[in-house]
Amino acid sequence: MNKTVSILGSTGSIGTQSLEVCEKHNIKVTALAAHSSTEMLEQQTRKFKPSVVCIYREDKYSELKERLADTGVKVLCGMEGLCEIAEMDESDIVLNSVVGMVGLLPTLTAMEKGKNVALANKETLVAGGKIVTDLAKKKGIKIYPIDSEHSAIFQCLQGNRREQLSKIILTASGGPFFGKTYDELKTVTKAQALKHPNWDMGNKITIDSATLMNKGLEFIEAKWLFDLEPEQIEIVVHRQSVIHSAVEYNDYSVIAQMGVPDMKIPIQYSLLYPDRMECPTGRLSLTDYGTLTFAKPDYETFKCLSAAIEAIKRGGAYPCLVNSANEEAVRAFLNDEIQFIDIGEIVSSVLERFEYFDISTYEDVTKADSMAREYVRNTVAAKK
Repeated sequence: MNKTVSILGSTGSIGTQSLEVCEKHNIKVTALAAHSSTEMLEQQTRKFKPSVVCIYREDKYSELKERLADTGVKVLCGMEGLCEIAEMDESDIVLNSVVGMVGLLPTLTAMEKGKNVALANKETLVAGGKIVTDLAKKKGIKIYPIDSEHSAIFQCLQGNRREQLSKIILTASGGPFFGKTYDELKTVTKAQALKHPNWDMGNKITIDSATLMNKGLEFIEAKWLFDLEPEQIEIVVHRQSVIHSAVEYNDYSVIAQMGVPDMKIPIQYSLLYPDRMECPTGRLSLTDYGTLTFAKPDYETFKCLSAAIEAIKRGGAYPCLVNSANEEAVRAFLNDEIQFIDIGEIVSSVLERFEYFDISTYEDVTKADSMAREYVRNTVAAKK
């Protein structure tokens, strides 16, 4: 392949799998960025030989620079470093798989430079959906979704008329606590919440999958990615994670994308689009699964999911507020400051805590982000 890519979040689950795909198809890696893992970033740098690397944690900069002193590789740090990589002329596409609100500004930076983006950072569209999609239209660039669900929808739309779409069906694994009651969730431990039935992911997204906030964020993303009304998005719990999502057209035909639950498939599609080539993953055998099941989500028990959907229905800053509140609440849970059940309670309370205001600039996003985080920190402190 003649494509070149910069990977933001290279040491995370999506990042490492992206590098597998790049290696498989000889995609040139021009730059790498990681949050704090200097050792792994050094290993990746020596193997893939990018010209530039960035460590987001500024206190890790000196260590990384020393590790790579013999390589001649340019070493950057912080948000400034992420944005410098995002706008590099040498990259055809920027793959953004960083976790959290950190991902929004590099996405906007890449798009301002006219770069296509392979997007695994949910917060980019959840917090800044209108800003991002308006900029994509203005610049004429493409956003290739990496989430398995959004990639599935993107694939199901190929070769069909967009205006004939009736609705999309977002599938959800249901997480490790499918079928549990609200009272049963009160005793959930961190170890239990970090054990996902189908996917191997980072801690934050694994907790989001357990609370179903992940599906709420994907609901918001889908609205922006595919220019939908909330009423056109249906969530269906599909425990086997074989059907990654589906599209219903106005003749009631439903087209689904299926495959083994392996993120390398949507990663590869985003990087090689529109080409399809052999993927470093397993083949799907429907007979091995035997049975595929479907159920409705429990919106009352999993309050994060309900809060996210209500947020996008209200619009304005609400999606950003619930997203940032969730990030802070998950951080508190992982630090043993609150219980699992508290995450949904805190995220839901944001909807009534703040009045409506619009999001039209990046500064509006950062304002909403700061407000929500401060509120959650104060709420967590009050519980101690």
